[in-house]
Amino acid sequence: MITPFRDGKLDEARLREQIERQIAGGIDGLVPVGTTGESPTLDFAEHERVLELTVQFANKRVPVIAGAGGNATSEALELHAFAKKCGADACLSVNPYYNKPSQEGLYRHFMTLAERVDLPIVLYNIPGRTSITMSAQTVARLRKANPNFIAIKEASGSMDLTSEIRSLCDIPIFSGDDSLTVPLMALGAAGIVSVVSNLIPDQVKAIATACQAGNFAAARAQHDRLFPLFKALFLDGNPVGIKCAMKLAGLDTGELRLPLWEASESTKQQISELMRKLKIV
Repeated sequence: MITPFRDGKLDEARLREQIERQIAGGIDGLVPVGTTGESPTLDFAEHERVLELTVQFANKRVPVIAGAGGNATSEALELHAFAKKCGADACLSVNPYYNKPSQEGLYRHFMTLAERVDLPIVLYNIPGRTSITMSAQTVARLRKANPNFIAIKEASGSMDLTSEIRSLCDIPIFSGDDSLTVPLMALGAAGIVSVVSNLIPDQVKAIATACQAGNFAAARAQHDRLFPLFKALFLDGNPVGIKCAMKLAGLDTGELRLPLWEASESTKQQISELMRKLKIV
């Protein structure tokens, strides 16, 4: 989910509108304050407010998987504990960034979270942002050590890593990249934690549903149609592109927070042209 800002503050009314629109579009769960939610720019009070409101607005209609990662285990613990307290169904917990921990450090970080806060955890592997990759062996080790590890969001871009994880354990895998949903689901992934769903939830859901039904011809046709948009939305980084697209669609989610900045004119033009071609209004 995007975090909507207005005049430097959380736009609570727009957050509620986004949630209603996502649920109406048929999504299966909400993931607030992840990468797309600009989590590094929110202070603790804002982070907790977004989680609290998302749980409140969702009102048990769909699960809420709360973004609750951190590069300090103590901070991640605090966010995990708050997620449980406010009624989230699970946490999305990213590999600790900047520190570059060893595989043993990763294992001990996540085991600390799982043992101290009794809340299901979706692991989040995104080496492009964290500079560390959780190995398939560490994923399998965590899965076997504690039942709180219920899934992994796999955003390494590696097809082989998904296959390696599946060869070692039964943890459900979710694509972390819209452009890789179809190939990863062809390898056995369960779905997608999507950026583009903020804009077109029904179309993203249709791709995942077709894959789940084994209808990869239909899924591939939708993938081919939307692929240029999937790539264009990341030309200037995420969530720069998706916030630009939301504004063009009349669903303005407000400004970005520094150090993020708005999309370049060339990127805006590409996104606008693709949205017109795809009839996204």
